[in-house]
Amino acid sequence: MEKTLAKDIGFWVMLGIGLAVMFIGPMVWGLFEIMQITQYVVLSVYALSLAYIWGFGGILSFGQAAFFGLGAYTFAVASINIGETTVPFALSFLLPAAFGAALGYFMFYGRLSDVYLGVVTMVVTLIFWKLINHTAGPEYSIGAARLGGFNGIPSIPILNVPGDAKAWLDPAQMFQAFMGILIIVYLCLRLIIASDFGRVSVGIRENETRASLLGYDIRRHKVIIFAIGSGIAGMSGAMWATYQTFIDPNAFSMEMSAKALVWVMAGGVGTLAGPILAVILLQWLSLKLGTMHILNNYFILGAILMGLVLLLPRGLLPSLRLLAERLWHLGRQKMDASAASRKATSDV
Repeated sequence: MEKTLAKDIGFWVMLGIGLAVMFIGPMVWGLFEIMQITQYVVLSVYALSLAYIWGFGGILSFGQAAFFGLGAYTFAVASINIGETTVPFALSFLLPAAFGAALGYFMFYGRLSDVYLGVVTMVVTLIFWKLINHTAGPEYSIGAARLGGFNGIPSIPILNVPGDAKAWLDPAQMFQAFMGILIIVYLCLRLIIASDFGRVSVGIRENETRASLLGYDIRRHKVIIFAIGSGIAGMSGAMWATYQTFIDPNAFSMEMSAKALVWVMAGGVGTLAGPILAVILLQWLSLKLGTMHILNNYFILGAILMGLVLLLPRGLLPSLRLLAERLWHLGRQKMDASAASRKATSDV
């Protein structure tokens, strides 16, 4: 029988760790560590967007960066024009979610196969990247915000306290706000997955034909899943834009899409905590390798990723979970054997 969310020990462990890091972290870290870990938090939200639609909806998107970049540019343009970040941040979720719903409608109701679906999402990302790169002239502006082409949009407002445009968040406060968003996104996704909708979604992922014969509208479910994932990716793009106070067309790059795929695959498809763990480990490793001058850090990182995929095909977290279960059963067997031996001795 499937465990309920209230009885899921892993969920409560993740929630406890997240809250502890959120409140205790800024007290013990320096400014550099806070800024670096804030980056991990933002990218973890981005990874969760793909972890949900791929792992729990069976939708493999090669173009998740399209929604990440759309959310980033939406936030940048809206915040520069409005002069406040609360409404732009909400728009950074709503606009990519609406775009994802529209794109998903044409893909899923058009009955595209998984291969063509991946190609379409990748092409959409490339179109966005190409389009935004050709907006360098002064005529390409939306209100007071110039798109800047390949130069990007500088001086994006820092996230402020809702309703008070002058109350900007300092790095520690921004970290806590982003950590709170990560916890909320993780909690909401877990609740969705544990709901009837989530169970049906997993059933569709496992066997679309059977789910359809049971009377479920698999296309409608997929559109909703895709829209939710698109909105989360867009929100992470807004977090990235205000974190850097700058955004450029690289937000739409294939590298950003590939990173999301790597994090989810390395962490474990079908998990939410796995991609978060993969983001932290791989980004930290990339930072450390960047300080080395022996070999190209991308070469070393690529070799490590190949090793992970070949040695741990299920992903990091499922493999660790399987190892822990085997060690637990091995320990129980030894304890049972020891108890049986003592009982036999006492009987003699």
